[in-house]
This record gives sequence, C-alpha cells and structure tokens, in this order.
Amino acid sequence: MRLRLFLSFLIIVLVAVVGVAVIVRTGTAREVRAFMFGSGMVGLTELQTELQAYYAANGSWDGVEGLLTSAQMHGQGQGRGQGGIGGMMNQRLRVADAGGMIVADTDGVLVGATLSASELNAAMALVVDGQTAGYLVFQGGIGYTAGDEAFLMSRLNQAAILAGAVAGGVALLLAVILATQLLRPVREMTEAAGRLAQGDLSERVPVRGNDELAKLGRTFNFMAGSLQQAEEVRRAMTADIAHELRTPLAVQRANLEALQDGIYPLTRENLVPMLEQNRLLSHLVDDLRTLALADAGQLTLERTPTNLVGLTQRVVERFQPQAAGQEVRLEMVTRMVQLPSLNLDPMRVEQILINLLSNALRFTPRDGSIRVGVTARGEAVEVSVQDSGPGIPAEALPYIFERFYRSDKARAREGGGSGLGLAIARQLARAHGGELTAENTAEGGAVFRLRLPVDGSR
Repeated sequence: MRLRLFLSFLIIVLVAVVGVAVIVRTGTAREVRAFMFGSGMVGLTELQTELQAYYAANGSWDGVEGLLTSAQMHGQGQGRGQGGIGGMMNQRLRVADAGGMIVADTDGVLVGATLSASELNAAMALVVDGQTAGYLVFQGGIGYTAGDEAFLMSRLNQAAILAGAVAGGVALLLAVILATQLLRPVREMTEAAGRLAQGDLSERVPVRGNDELAKLGRTFNFMAGSLQQAEEVRRAMTADIAHELRTPLAVQRANLEALQDGIYPLTRENLVPMLEQNRLLSHLVDDLRTLALADAGQLTLERTPTNLVGLTQRVVERFQPQAAGQEVRLEMVTRMVQLPSLNLDPMRVEQILINLLSNALRFTPRDGSIRVGVTARGEAVEVSVQDSGPGIPAEALPYIFERFYRSDKARAREGGGSGLGLAIARQLARAHGGELTAENTAEGGAVFRLRLPVDGSR
C-alpha cells in the first residue's frame, strides 16, 4: 500500500509539473512575441493612439500615409521627445481598414491588397468609439530575430525544467513523509490484528485525532474489548458450569458407591437423594439450553392472546403453600380497571414469574412479605415482585442478571439455585419485546419489574 500511495503521488506530481511547464512555456512564448513585436518594445503604443485620433478626426483613412511616413522618419532620427516613438528603425508599417484591405504602406507596395488571417492575428486593432476602424501591421523593428527567440525560449525551458525538478523532488519527499504518516495507523492496526488473531485479546491500538482512521481504531478497540469480554465470560461460564455439575454428580457418585459397598441398603428412601440430584442436573441442562437458544435468536415463542392478570394470579396461588410454610405473606395487588389480552407465550411468561417468586421466597425472612402487582404503564404492562428481604447489595446490583452470579453464594446454593434463573428471565422478557429490571426500595427489600408491551408482536 505504501508503494501504491508513493506511485499515486508520483503520477500526480509528474502530471502537475509537466502540465505547468507546458502551459508556462506556451504562454511565455506568446507573451514574449507579443511584447517584442507589439506595443511594449518597439514603441507602437503612441502611433496606435495617433492613428485612432486621426480616424476619429477625419472619419476615414484618407491621407494616413503621411502619418506613417512621419512616424517612420522620426523613429530613425532622434525620436519625438518625451514619450516619442523611438526604437522604430527599419520598421515597415501598414494600415488596413476594418475589412482588412491595406490603405497605406510605408513601402508603397501592397496598397489595395488584403491582409491574411495570420497578419490579422498579429496586427494591432485600431478602435474608435468602441468599433474596430482598422488595423496597424508592423514588420521589422530593433533587430529581434528568430535566433534571439530560440535563445530566449531555451533559457526559459531550462528555468522551467529546473523549477519542475526542484518542485517535483520536494513533492516526492513530502509524498514519502505523508505516506508514512498515513500508513502508520494502518500498520499498527495490522500488527495488532495479527496479535489478536494469535490469542492476545488484550491488544489495543493507539487512537489519535478524530478522522476516519481514528474512528476505525476506536472500532477495532471496541471489537477487541468485546472479544476479550466474551472470552472472559466464556471461561467463567465454563468454570461455573463445571462447578454446578460437580456437586450433584459427586452426590450421586457417593450414594451409588455407598449402595454398591453395602453401606446403604438398596431401598426407596436411599434412592431419593440420587433422584433429586438427577432432577437438579436435568433442570440445569434445560436452563443452559434455553439460554443457548436465546443467544442464538432461535428461542421460539408460541404467542397467544393471554390474560396477564389471570396468569399472574395462578402463579401466585401456586406459591401460596410454600410461602405459608416459610411464614411469609404473599399477596397480589392489581392497579388497573381493565387490561386487554396480551399476545404472549404464557408458558415463557409463567417461567419468568416462577423465577421471580422463587428468588423472592429464597431471600425473604420469616414474617416477611412479598407483594405482586400488575399495573398499566403507558403502552406496556408492568408486573412487579417486591419482597421485604435484605435487598440487593449495591456492588451486586449491576451483575444479578449475569449467568451463575449470586450475591449470596452460600444461601443461594442451599436453596437449590443454579444462578441462571434471573439470566433466563431477562432473556425471555426481551424475547417478548419487554425488559426485566431490579432495584432496591426505600423501605427495604428488592423489587423486580417485568415490563411487557401491550402489542406483544414488538
């Protein structure tokens, strides 16, 4: 890429230098000729003025020969004083009318002839009252020859070539510097990408400025950070899954070995712990599968018109015996007059509510209370589950919906939680187009809020 940039700059420099040299050479030659043969060097400006004044006074070119002869004679002598027509030695002068026909010639040869196109282009126009009244044609002068012109153009060409070479060299040097500066972020990003591909997910690139390359660098760093975070989550999740599987498997193995060694008799009662651990393993596998489907966007929802209030009421009634056994007051409060049926997957929403109520019962002390409310919130319906427990530690609040996260690991494990319930509940809420949030209340305890859109198709 550096070579391509250098060649691109080189082509641009060459085209610019050659173009400027050609334009300067052509324009300079034209201007030199006009100056040498025009009014600038041989003093024809005053003659042109006199001829125009002559035509304005007489209305024609009759008798203009005398003016030309006088100008030529005075040019050969001492001049015409201050601002006179000096420098017109050996010069032949002719005057033609507006149609290009010669009306006066100091040599008296071509009177009545017509000027050629090249002679008209080289002639000086005689303008009177904004109209071209004729032309002044000149030949000869102060001895400026074709050889002089060739010498002058040669010097001009040498100067143009030297200037072009210097400018081209400086431009190419700047091109190398600019190419190196432009490609430095790309080179750094390429090297960082190589290290990233080799497994160094901590690799980042320095970001300078706010141009397109800086934006690309920030995007690269964001991508690298996402990959690093995903890898950390994957490793932590693998460790957590192994840890969650180890406990029930160890219990099953210990019981089986005890039965095999005759320590425990093979009775129905001794098979119950193994069955419970097997159910725990099955539940954990089902949770992991649900999360995997949600992450892959393949979680299928069987939506049907659902009465959310009735569904919530049934789940609350199902938990009443467990709440009573723990001496916890479980009540439902509905703050709406009428709620239309929502287009939901009732089994998935029920799974969310079961996770929330199980979590609330796990952390609510005896003589505590749990309040479940259903409230309309604009274009959404909110189901809240508020408990009177100790609340969620401030440092744990941002992480409670992460997989295998427990704010109180010992209590959660004793209660049989896998650390996946809240993560699954949030994924199911988002699959419905809603959201699940958590916060602590002012009076103590935690409250989880499930918001589902009235239009469940969103």
